[in-house]
Amino acid sequence: MDILKILEEIVHAADDRKAVDISVISVKELTVLSDYFVICTGTSTTHVKSIADSIEKKLKEKLEIMPHHVEGYESANWILLDYGGILVHVFLNEARQFYLLERLWSDAPRIDIKEIIGEKAGD
Repeated sequence: MDILKILEEIVHAADDRKAVDISVISVKELTVLSDYFVICTGTSTTHVKSIADSIEKKLKEKLEIMPHHVEGYESANWILLDYGGILVHVFLNEARQFYLLERLWSDAPRIDIKEIIGEKAGD
């Protein structure tokens, strides 16, 4: 399976659920954990769960893949979906500001999501 196709579907699913501040970071040169991190924010625990559910459903239906592991679903402050080469982090704003993954991985190149979801990204 093409990892970039999976990445595209994840970003589309998050955007479809109105995830806030979607960020894609290429970490493949910096860690063996994953190739990409997708980081986004939900406005409530219900929204965080909805974003994670949307990603999981879309990947299952369109690509027939399921996450290897899911963490944090019950508390929904930070849900981690592990797709092997892609780790998806869906945060509540407070948790995202606390952990600051983008700063922790500041050496990693960012992927412009406008290339994935079109010019309306961030609108």
